[in-house]
Amino acid sequence: MDILLGILAIIVVLGLSYILSNDRRIVNFKGIGIMILAQLLITWFMFSTTIGQTIINGISAVFNKLIEFGNVGIDFILGGLVTEEGGAFFINVLLLIIFFATILSVLTYLKILPIIIKYIGGAISKVTGLPKVESFNAVNSIFFGQSEALIAIRSQFQHLTANRLYIVSASAMGSVSASIVGSYLQMLPAQYVLVALPLNMFSALIIASLVSPVRVPKEEDKVEIKEVSNDSSIFEAMGNGALEGGKIALIVATMLVAFIASLELVNWIIQAIFSGVTLQQILGYIFAPVGFLMGIPASEIVQAGGIMGTKIVTNEFVAMLEFQQLLDVMSEKTIGVVTVFLTSFANFSSIGIIAGTVQGIDREKGREVSKFGLKLLLGATLASVLSATIAGLFI
Repeated sequence: MDILLGILAIIVVLGLSYILSNDRRIVNFKGIGIMILAQLLITWFMFSTTIGQTIINGISAVFNKLIEFGNVGIDFILGGLVTEEGGAFFINVLLLIIFFATILSVLTYLKILPIIIKYIGGAISKVTGLPKVESFNAVNSIFFGQSEALIAIRSQFQHLTANRLYIVSASAMGSVSASIVGSYLQMLPAQYVLVALPLNMFSALIIASLVSPVRVPKEEDKVEIKEVSNDSSIFEAMGNGALEGGKIALIVATMLVAFIASLELVNWIIQAIFSGVTLQQILGYIFAPVGFLMGIPASEIVQAGGIMGTKIVTNEFVAMLEFQQLLDVMSEKTIGVVTVFLTSFANFSSIGIIAGTVQGIDREKGREVSKFGLKLLLGATLASVLSATIAGLFI
């Protein structure tokens, strides 16, 4: 029954995306089919095979060791404060972003990440038929944040039509930055967070390819994306990475203060009118049909729907913090599906971040992003539903 519901959910998501399409005549169904098949194979391999489980455990072990290293640095600076489980969220979770951002900066300086991005992006472009810029940007978005991924392709903005701009923006919104994955792993199960990274990359491209399909002639698709570090030494890369990580940690902390406090204010107003009712409950009922199609047990769909809705109206950190408190009482199916759904930047605040970044690169194209901002969020949400549903088929 769950498999049939999952298949129905996938059909509904793809159908809605097709209805929203700007030009149904040029939709690349072959490329979309290949990407869906890739998602199914990746999820099956990671969840259902011994080798896949070994890979997940290995990656988790690497992240856990890196988290240990990061905690040593945190303890040196804040050793007088409690940093074990139950301590301050900013200390335990957000400050780790500094260390992970430093590692990413060093790997970029050493040209390790650029090579990975180049070849994986090239393979995706060749197999799916997607333009190179869009393919490279999708892979880039897995490692770097929304703004950083878009800035990396700033020299290509002159070639981007409105539809192509939608696709690169959707990739930025549908993925997450590797620098904060370590923070996610502190809150939610590692296997679901890690599998969400490639699933969301493909889902963003699938939905965007339906909503804003493009065809780029081969002679115009010869652009090489080069992610080159501007740092002159490994020590400068470390310093700049650490500063960038510190900035991200402070931004996330600031947003959490604003969103969580605002959520409490909204709940206070709602409860003053309707006693005992919260925004999360309202969102839960709104998202309940979606949760049902995704295979979440009926007894848990309202709570799960509330978490998913909270993520969209606030951000993934707020939702993850709430969901973390429910892990002991939720089924494994719900934990996996909701975790994959939460592991992306698909929320209202991302519209402003992406539009602002693009406007800083090209003012006119920044206006275009603002115009399709809500459509971008809708597409990114559908992409999250697609990823979570596919993951749920194998849980």
